[in-house]
Amino acid sequence: MSTQKIAIVTGAARGIGSAIAKRLASDGLAVAVLDLTEDSCADTVSAITEAGGKAIAVGADVSDEASVTAAIEKVVEELGPPTVVVNNAGIIRDNMLFKMTVDDWDAVMGVHLRGAFNVTKAAQKHMVDAGWGRIVNLSSTSALGNRGQANYSAAKAGMQGFTKTLAIELGKFGVTANAIAPGFIETEMTHATAERMGVPFEDFKRASAAQIPVNRIGVPEDIAHTASFFISEGAGFVSGQVIYVAGGPKD
Repeated sequence: MSTQKIAIVTGAARGIGSAIAKRLASDGLAVAVLDLTEDSCADTVSAITEAGGKAIAVGADVSDEASVTAAIEKVVEELGPPTVVVNNAGIIRDNMLFKMTVDDWDAVMGVHLRGAFNVTKAAQKHMVDAGWGRIVNLSSTSALGNRGQANYSAAKAGMQGFTKTLAIELGKFGVTANAIAPGFIETEMTHATAERMGVPFEDFKRASAAQIPVNRIGVPEDIAHTASFFISEGAGFVSGQVIYVAGGPKD
């Protein structure tokens, strides 16, 4: 019987999620690349399989319980029971509080928080059965507060509380839960932020890098490296932690 571990990475069609999926595949895990549509996952899956790794594309709306249940069943059927979950799926609907709509609020909470809840709840029984599991949740430095992001900040702070509770509840089953809080990472999402602000992305990058102690902005691989650590065998005594991967200290 294969001892290859099975990982689910949500929001893995592009950006940070794609980088994490590729890294875990290179670490030897079989990866379910999950995003809204199966087609959108094709590039990530191809990159993994062409490099000799194992991956499948899974289309699902993480905010919808039935969609997630079906997705987990597909993973079990095609790869095996998942014991690693990376909750990375996320969206932004930025606006100042007085302009933010209830729909903007609900959409962000639905993908980030309900999404993480749905996927983790569906997958945890496989971890408990195996007596081993790794959960990695994506938070953000925005959890500390960020102008124009009341919804996103609240969701990302919520991910930290969710993570710590999972660590407490699931620890006795050999399951760890940790969170990564990225700072400024170059992705389509940060390109969109610059566009919304009416600033050329190169200028946005330069100004951001000047505020970061290591004097550069992050890349998705920086986050993937941290996820790889949390998921490794050697990190079994690390649980309930939040690591700010932001090029400098954050509180």
